[in-house]
Amino acid sequence: MVDLGGSKVIEKTVDVAVIGGGPAGLAAAVSAKKSGAKDVVILERNSWLGGILPQCIHDGFGVEETGVSMTGPEYAEKYVEEVERLGIQVLKETMVLSFDKKRKITAVNKKGMHKIDAKTIVLAMGCREKTRWNVMIPGDRPSGIYTAGVAQAFINLYNIMPGKNVLILGSGNVGLIMARRLKLEGANVLGVVEILPYPSGLPRNVVQCLDDYDIPLFLSHTVTSIEGKGRLKQVTVAQVDEKMVPISETEKRIECDTLLLSVGLNPENELTKGAGIKIDDLTDGPIVNQDLETTMPGLFACGNCLQVYDAVDLLSIDAKRAGKRATEYISSQKVEKDIWKKAKQPIAQIVAGSGVRYVVPQRISKCGEVQLTLRAKKPTGASKLYVNSQDKTIFEKKLRWANPANMIRVNVPIEKATSMQTLEVTLDGC
Repeated sequence: MVDLGGSKVIEKTVDVAVIGGGPAGLAAAVSAKKSGAKDVVILERNSWLGGILPQCIHDGFGVEETGVSMTGPEYAEKYVEEVERLGIQVLKETMVLSFDKKRKITAVNKKGMHKIDAKTIVLAMGCREKTRWNVMIPGDRPSGIYTAGVAQAFINLYNIMPGKNVLILGSGNVGLIMARRLKLEGANVLGVVEILPYPSGLPRNVVQCLDDYDIPLFLSHTVTSIEGKGRLKQVTVAQVDEKMVPISETEKRIECDTLLLSVGLNPENELTKGAGIKIDDLTDGPIVNQDLETTMPGLFACGNCLQVYDAVDLLSIDAKRAGKRATEYISSQKVEKDIWKKAKQPIAQIVAGSGVRYVVPQRISKCGEVQLTLRAKKPTGASKLYVNSQDKTIFEKKLRWANPANMIRVNVPIEKATSMQTLEVTLDGC
């Protein structure tokens, strides 16, 4: 510890530093420790661990991963207990200010400035909800406008009802879940308005949260204006054309005191961008290889700061892989540096082709089985996924259906690849 004029600078060296203590960060830290990392630290800016999970009181968590259905708090506690059992250090209320290519982290909390020299770093900062200003809704600026996640926290954590007559813009999963939650608490849920011609949330959530509670879903519609002095009084809703431009003659005013926004998520990557790591324009997350390693050696990414997941279980499974690979990276440094550097050079890039919105990873650095995660551009029935190298198909798989709300996961064997070969992933029928 260094004392600079009364300001404490706490210096520490660790094997693995995990930035973020949400579900991805917890899973990555546990995996790193179990894989042999001696000193693992979690840096979390909030005063609690688990991210958004403590406010998700509905069940369904953990089924894919453990076979047991849990609530969000139960699922988070499972990992928190494991973190404590393994002796993983946790620094809560700690804000990471920066890190560099030498994996030196600068963070601050009430104890002072922390200078952490990490052998490897796992990025798990999560994501944040888009607001009214991200989607540019004109009109007045009254109270009564919340993101769906904020409304969820009000009800489930603080026992506060955000409003009585509620309209929801966007059919994202949290918005759908909140439609049901508000209905159960006695609110008048007027409907869910979605600009796309199909729901953006999981099909099961549409059925269980809207259909089962007779909550209407208005597809190809959007909010065009907000009115209210002090408190929200009404919003204007209009149908949109195929270019998502509002059709003026279809405008309708709806009286309500609350508008919830479920219009998408932004990965938290200000730190990532500041460090000079390359970002994918489609996911807004870092470009990674098959080991979830970014373009900066020794830095790995997982969870919603890499790509926005639709299921926490799958997020945790991938985060475990990031934690394990980060630990293996430490061991690899014992190999002669020039040999390791040569082995890490990209031998192929993976791009999204016809029918595919994005694909992760975006590059591979070694042959073998590579797990791809991707999303379709639009809903379709039976289709086929192809991985093409130039004019040759190296992998194909039949799909019963494809939906942008459901992440597609496939394992593709890459037997041969040459320097900077391009592999294109396509979906027919999309």
